[in-house]
Amino acid sequence: MCRLIAITSDEPESPMLAMRALDVMREGHDGSGVGLFLTDLCGPFEKLKGCPILSGIFSNAGIRRLDEFMLDVGFMTKYKLSVKVPKTPPPGVPRRDVYLIRAYEYPEDWEGLNESEIHYRLMLIRLQLREMGEKENDMIIFSFWPDVIMVKEIGDPMIIGEYLQLARDELQARVIMAQGRQNTNYAIDLYACHPFFIQGMASMTNGENTAFIPNREFLMSRGFPGYIGYQSDSEVFTHILHFAMNRLGLGIEAYKHIITPLQDADLEDHPNGSLLKHMKHTCRRLIIDGPNCVIGSLPDKTVFLVQDRKKLRPGVVGGRPGLYAISSEMCGLDAAVPDRDKTKDFQPMYLDTAIVGPSRKEVTVCRQTEELSLPH
Repeated sequence: MCRLIAITSDEPESPMLAMRALDVMREGHDGSGVGLFLTDLCGPFEKLKGCPILSGIFSNAGIRRLDEFMLDVGFMTKYKLSVKVPKTPPPGVPRRDVYLIRAYEYPEDWEGLNESEIHYRLMLIRLQLREMGEKENDMIIFSFWPDVIMVKEIGDPMIIGEYLQLARDELQARVIMAQGRQNTNYAIDLYACHPFFIQGMASMTNGENTAFIPNREFLMSRGFPGYIGYQSDSEVFTHILHFAMNRLGLGIEAYKHIITPLQDADLEDHPNGSLLKHMKHTCRRLIIDGPNCVIGSLPDKTVFLVQDRKKLRPGVVGGRPGLYAISSEMCGLDAAVPDRDKTKDFQPMYLDTAIVGPSRKEVTVCRQTEELSLPH
């Protein structure tokens, strides 16, 4: 099992708040790795919200190849954050040349493109860079997207946080997601480390998806180039979220109807029964099998928590107006938001989706038995 924490705050927060929350949940992860997703960025990146930010790990040779590639496609560096680390890393942490966070100006010939085309091209460039890095083993690419920073590394979350100086003001954000990893593979691949990301959406999972193969095959058959990778059986959750919202045009309330549809008998009296029956049939290979607890973030800075039907993985959401957290364990929530009304903490059951919107005023709970608010 892994441990997860997501924090959404009106005020800028340090990634180290998430690292400390993972640290109190250390019995649920083995210190083999940590993944970090930041959005609604603050500091110097707040002034660059429209500029794509590249996050990754590079060798010195990889940096040179990156610079050549980005120059060729017309991207110019607008701001970069240098992460200078000691030459000798902590025990168990690989030695790296460069942890890169760099914001770019768009190429001149992208002017006039609509948002959809820009988003598609940004994804393609991320995939190109990832392929380049895998061929030469000199780049690990986590994200290339406006208002998003991702950091992943092998090692204990607190040790990595201090080693990479995550407490610095430049890395403060209003939405933070972090995972403390429990290694279930012999060799650790950072592409298998949560959170996963695609076109502004991120998710992380505590559990095991035994329906991974049909999920993956369905996604890869859609002809969308971003549906690749799958070093982890949990990456499909991010891509199913993307498919539901970007390809089907549905809202987050419908996500659970894709991954854990209601029984046929329950659909007979559902206000959207006809639609949901059709969706259950056409998307049947996206139905998951668990147990799984999924925490995610949407492009509008909404964060959410869902469970599958087995409901065997813990998950709780709580907080106060302006600051909420979603955690694998109550002690993680206590570490992130100690000054809250604990009587309002909520642990979703298998029909629930718990949502904290970008206003951060309250936790909204929608149940699969309720009528969906469908896009017009």
